[in-house]
This record gives sequence, C-alpha cells and structure tokens, in this order.
Amino acid sequence: MTRAYVSAVVPAEAAEVWAVVRDFGGLAGWHPQIARSEITSGGDPAAVGVVRSVRFAAARIGTEERLVTLDDVSRTLGYEVAEHPFPARRIAAVMRVSPVTDSGHTFVEWWADLDVDAADEPDSAGFVTGLYGAGLAALRERFAA
Repeated sequence: MTRAYVSAVVPAEAAEVWAVVRDFGGLAGWHPQIARSEITSGGDPAAVGVVRSVRFAAARIGTEERLVTLDDVSRTLGYEVAEHPFPARRIAAVMRVSPVTDSGHTFVEWWADLDVDAADEPDSAGFVTGLYGAGLAALRERFAA
C-alpha cells in the first residue's frame, strides 16, 4: 500500500473552507485540473454512498468516486475511487480540514492510499500528489483573494 499525501495552510477559517470542499459534487468548481464533476447516483451530494463522475481537464479520462464518509464535526470527507483507468487495484482517499488556532487559518490534508504493484508506485503516487497539490494550491489562492 502506498500513500500519496499533500497538505496546505489556507488563509480562511475552517468553516469557510469546509463549506467549499464538503460539496462532493462540486469539485470542478474549485479544482483547476477537474473539467467536470457531477453526482451520477444517489442524489444528495452529502449522503454516504453517493457517486460522482469526475473528468480531468488535461485528458479525456475520468473516475467514478463513491462517498464513504462525510463528518461535519471532524470536517472529514472520505471516498473510494470505484472506477478508474489507473494501474491500481484500490484507491481510498480522505480530505480533512482543521483550524489553525493561532492564526485563524485552516490546515487542509488530502491523501490517498493506493493498492498498486511496486513498479507502478512512483508514477501513481506522483500523479495523485500532483493532482491533490494543485487542488490545495487553488483553495489557498481562492481564499487569499
């Protein structure tokens, strides 16, 4: 199992950042590398079990992702990538939003555990790290403006 992990400090209160990222169907609204994200099954984007379809901006590929946890108290969102074109047997991801109490800013973590063959680990982890890093950079820019 390989973990791809990124984190960032976002210059906004945790509640504001959480309001943006907790919308499971709204990923394309804030992530620059996502051309489209929409709920395709389950209806309510806050309901565990709902499925979103994600299409990447730079390629004609995408994923189908199922929400497995959404906790407003701990500000944690977890999902599994159910269908994907990547060389991984399983991809489980988590995003967590926490307050930085001395500054009023927010610490955001986003990681994925990837079940991949050893030969595919560097490319797979690098892709996910780049994708998640771009998303967190966009969040930081969104709230810095």
